[in-house]
Amino acid sequence: MSTEAEERRFPLANLDSETQIWQPLTLLNLYRLLIGGLFTALFYSGYLLPPLASHDATLFYGVALIYFAAAILFIIPLSQRWPRFDIQAYFQIGTDILATILLMHASGSISSGVGTLLIVTVAGGSIVMGGRHPLMFAALATLAVLGEQFYAQRVGLGEPNTYTQAGILGLTLFITALAVQSFARRIRESEALARRRGLDLANMSQLTEHIIQRMQTGVLVIDEADQIRLMNESAWYMLGMPAASHYSQLAELSPALATQAQRWQQDPAADIEMIQPSPEHPRVMPRFARIGQESAGGTLIFLEDATAMARHAQQLQLATLGRLTASIAHEIRNPLGAISHAGQLLNESPQLDEQDRRLTGIIDDQSRRMNTIVENIMQLSRRDRSTPRLIDLHHFLPHFVREFATTEELHRELIGLNLDPGPLKVRFDPSQLEQILTNLCQNAVRYSEDYPGFPKVAIHAGLTGGSARPFIDILDYGPGIDPEIAAHIFEPFYTTASSGTGLGLYISRELAEANRAHLNYEPVTTGGSCFRITFQDPRRQMD
Repeated sequence: MSTEAEERRFPLANLDSETQIWQPLTLLNLYRLLIGGLFTALFYSGYLLPPLASHDATLFYGVALIYFAAAILFIIPLSQRWPRFDIQAYFQIGTDILATILLMHASGSISSGVGTLLIVTVAGGSIVMGGRHPLMFAALATLAVLGEQFYAQRVGLGEPNTYTQAGILGLTLFITALAVQSFARRIRESEALARRRGLDLANMSQLTEHIIQRMQTGVLVIDEADQIRLMNESAWYMLGMPAASHYSQLAELSPALATQAQRWQQDPAADIEMIQPSPEHPRVMPRFARIGQESAGGTLIFLEDATAMARHAQQLQLATLGRLTASIAHEIRNPLGAISHAGQLLNESPQLDEQDRRLTGIIDDQSRRMNTIVENIMQLSRRDRSTPRLIDLHHFLPHFVREFATTEELHRELIGLNLDPGPLKVRFDPSQLEQILTNLCQNAVRYSEDYPGFPKVAIHAGLTGGSARPFIDILDYGPGIDPEIAAHIFEPFYTTASSGTGLGLYISRELAEANRAHLNYEPVTTGGSCFRITFQDPRRQMD
């Protein structure tokens, strides 16, 4: 990853790194403020202890005051971070060396002990700059000490044996520089390693968050007080796309899920039931797991779309059904064809009376019905995998109504169409949506035959009020469906009509589930029936 990319993705990490570079120089300036302020205060108070200022008090006071003022002035470029770091470091450390040498000279040269302050200066420069600079600072300070000693001897201040002290101080400065350089290098390596590990952890955190948000499985994390700490996009969809920012408690977001969570927390072996946020949303199967080893810790909740699980089961069911239909086609259709043909030949006999002809008609009708059942089962087992694409209902439904009226030889005014304004786009297989609508509209036309008004069938498309999901309602003006019968109308082979196969609504619901949609019966209080297709939010990508 490039440095520019790291700065864009991890600005806080780069800000911390920049702060770590300037912080030692800031601390070194605080030391400068302390020494300059201490010497100035001691001089003003008259409490200077010998040998401080013993040789030249005026020089000592002037240098201490200027040194303290310089430390104050250095605060401005340090806060502005201008000019650049290395220029400020060279200038400030050079100031420290010069001020220390002058204070040492004003206090009686090397024997005063003031020169030992250079150890702190060289050590600080080693930490601040690193590389070869520590040795340069040590060499510069040593030359300054020797130069001052030479000058002090020339003016009669020093003694010949003080060269040994100057040499020992210089050697100490070099040893300090080398030791601190090694120590500072290890610190920098540790900081660099920690920074890389921090970037790796930040990358891993972002990757984990991205994976969680893109998972098809819903993920919820709640703490010991049932407060929501994390909810990914899939969980948001499964729970009805609530305004999550308004909910902090799980019970406020989904009372049914909160009940299941409390039941599991009390007894992890308890049976977990499916929940359904609303009729237009799929049923959801929750799974629970503890976070950490403590019983009072948080809870991780996985939400599985029951539609997806049913779709996998359906694939197994269809594979078995496919093998069964192959046997049906061979074992039933051939004898059925023979029975139907024999009935037709018998019906052509001139010796049959009207009662016998009615019986041959029953044979013919029931043979055709059996053949239709076999064809529907074979169609269901051979059904191709859905290929959803984005459909604009404002264009699709008017075209469907025209085609349906033409195919069924109906007057156009028999079918009413009402489309809500605004975008109405769904993600669905067009051919399968047409098959569902055709089946529902055929049923609606058949059951609305006795209705005297127009239209006899109404199609309404819009968005649900709560979750803003697209829907299509197919309404008829027939006698309606008894609640006891409505509970079974989507079961295969269930029918109340003598000529029906009981597979139309079952196939329609299966096609809807294959496209992540839902087909439900909606009771109508004013009479008639309503079947609603509730589509998946088209903004969500299907797998």
